[in-house]
Amino acid sequence: MVPLPPDHPSAAWVRYFADRGQPGAQLLGAGVEGAVYRLGDGTVAKVWSGRRPAAPELVRRVYDDIARHAASLPFATPEIQAVEEHEGVLVTYERELAGTPLRADSAFVAPPRELPARETDALLTVLRALSAVPGTEAMHRLTVQGDDRPLWEGHARFPDALAALVRRAVRRHGDLLAARVPDLAAIVRATTESLVALPDSPFVSVVHGDLVPPNIHVDDTGAPTAVLDFGFFTTAGDPAFEAAVTAAVWDMYGPYAEPHTTTLTRLFAAELHHAPDTLALYQRAYALTTYDLFSSDGTDGHFRWCAALLGRGPRWQ
Repeated sequence: MVPLPPDHPSAAWVRYFADRGQPGAQLLGAGVEGAVYRLGDGTVAKVWSGRRPAAPELVRRVYDDIARHAASLPFATPEIQAVEEHEGVLVTYERELAGTPLRADSAFVAPPRELPARETDALLTVLRALSAVPGTEAMHRLTVQGDDRPLWEGHARFPDALAALVRRAVRRHGDLLAARVPDLAAIVRATTESLVALPDSPFVSVVHGDLVPPNIHVDDTGAPTAVLDFGFFTTAGDPAFEAAVTAAVWDMYGPYAEPHTTTLTRLFAAELHHAPDTLALYQRAYALTTYDLFSSDGTDGHFRWCAALLGRGPRWQ
């Protein structure tokens, strides 16, 4: 979660929940898609002030699909209990999950030079567990942030679907990105060609797509107790994509962000048996598909991070 935008009417929402018989509502924070309130009865409410899901019942089905594997997961995952609208704003109610965020986002608290074993162990636990949850029909129908159609629409393979997404995403504000990234056209061409050339993944699993520190809750021992906030880039896909994106976004803004990405990429390649070149390819694809999701003028930190990642990658002729 990130600090709440100043224009979010939190007092009005607290009154709304009180009028519904939940007077103990407390604002917890905000994410890309909205704000979350603890209601004090074992549930939380998510007020979707950002991009709302096109089909809330589809998201609910995806959550249910993941929850069916609760017995094999060493942590809890969200379950939507109810959906409603208030003055045109979507509100979803979920059970509250245990634990505390592993740490704050690197945009607000810089992680140390050496990532603690507590963090890397938790990440490996989460990645291994999610990679065993099969991608379902509902997951294949999800649309990722910023796009206008289900990721898998018209495709039978994840790399092909991702390559098509790269092409669509670059058409949105590619001129803006090209001004910051030399040889962008060559990078896009080589990225899409390399994606299409990837072999089929032996297993298509759920992809969370946004495993940043606040979205992993842990107990006092550092063991993961919950994984939150599926939705930003959630889909069915190659487990290597999840590992690649996690290595890249775990520390995006701290003073050691680049070496942390390198460290985690190498760790995940070794421990999870992913090809390092594939992880690097997926990281470039992630940057090319999310660069403009927080602003369309290139002034936000995420845009600068994506441009830097692409700029330090190899050059293709």
